[in-house]
Amino acid sequence: MADSFAYKVRTKEGRVLDGKMEAAGEGAVAIRLRAQGYTPIQISKDSKKASMKMEIRIRKPKVKLKDLAIFSRQFATMISSGLSLLRALNILAEQTENPTLAQAIGSLRDDIERGSSLSAAMSKHPKVFDTLFISMVRAGETGGQLDTVLMRVADGLEADYKLRQKVKSAMTYPVVVALIAGSLVVVMLLFVVPTFAGMFDDLGGELPLPTKILLAVSQQAKFLVPAFIVLSIVGFIVHKRLKANNEQYRYRFDKFKLRVPVFGDLFSKVALSRFARTLALLLRAGVPVLQALDIVGEATGSAVLGRASQDVKGSVRSGESMASPLENHKVFPPMVVQMISVGEDTGALDEMLDKISDFYDQEVESTTEALTSLIEPIMIGVLGAIVGAMVIALYMPMFKIFDLIK
Repeated sequence: MADSFAYKVRTKEGRVLDGKMEAAGEGAVAIRLRAQGYTPIQISKDSKKASMKMEIRIRKPKVKLKDLAIFSRQFATMISSGLSLLRALNILAEQTENPTLAQAIGSLRDDIERGSSLSAAMSKHPKVFDTLFISMVRAGETGGQLDTVLMRVADGLEADYKLRQKVKSAMTYPVVVALIAGSLVVVMLLFVVPTFAGMFDDLGGELPLPTKILLAVSQQAKFLVPAFIVLSIVGFIVHKRLKANNEQYRYRFDKFKLRVPVFGDLFSKVALSRFARTLALLLRAGVPVLQALDIVGEATGSAVLGRASQDVKGSVRSGESMASPLENHKVFPPMVVQMISVGEDTGALDEMLDKISDFYDQEVESTTEALTSLIEPIMIGVLGAIVGAMVIALYMPMFKIFDLIK
């Protein structure tokens, strides 16, 4: 297992540099440094890096789209500037803030030093570099345009990141308000209503129906709330496992998402934007059409579009067009099908796919703004209605008492 070493070296110009490297031993570090044209001055184990490795094993933070986009753009810039792969990866491994990504970059550097290609080294880290990323890099290596391809990957990742942020901004408000409403209801049922229940017992008399219902729900809340929380957690875990392992369940769930009122249209536009952008990236990078259709089915994150991609793949394999099988899938509007058909006829399919992606990016932005302005008053009204109904149910017996006094 490789350890981390801190080193000081002297360059050919006489400058002293220091850095860090992972290797099997000090001898291996010295050999690498000499191969890079440096003269080793001091090599020692890096205890700080070792403690960081222990932290990585415990936490294993995820590599986010933003991290990958920054990595791709910096990597492309270094390669286009004339730096070797090893030098570029060595610098990136040291300056990358995400420890999981930094560890993966260090592993890439070691594999390339042993003679592996970049795409083959990336394929050993499927949780960091997905199929799309690896296929783009492989195409860039084959065509001798790795820096250009990496820049396109960075553009695609940044666009996808912005798209996800827009969707999150649309979803955050209703989720937060729903959590607040749920918390208020639980607090009132568990702590506030029981206090009034004791007071009503002392007063005696017949309680109004809404108050009786509220008291009955409050009495059962101590059992219902924990049961609801447990069932929600179990349901979420089962859903995640079924979605990961059961293709039919995943397809039905993704199909249901596209039909959900209000949000279904947003999910559909996001999926179409990803489909068009990813396919354009792959085709422009020189990835074969059949392989590109396999990859785009996974990259969209929608089993519905994945199945459509497989239909298109079968059509292309038979020598037919890409557009014709898309007409059988309702998720693709007629405009998209026609634009893809025109792109095939004119030989500018990648450009047409970019236009489709840009169009749906703008649609997602306008939809999220409309949803935010629509949902805000609705959620405030729902929250006010729930809390108001509970308060009225609690005070109705008191109004009755005041009437009797008069």
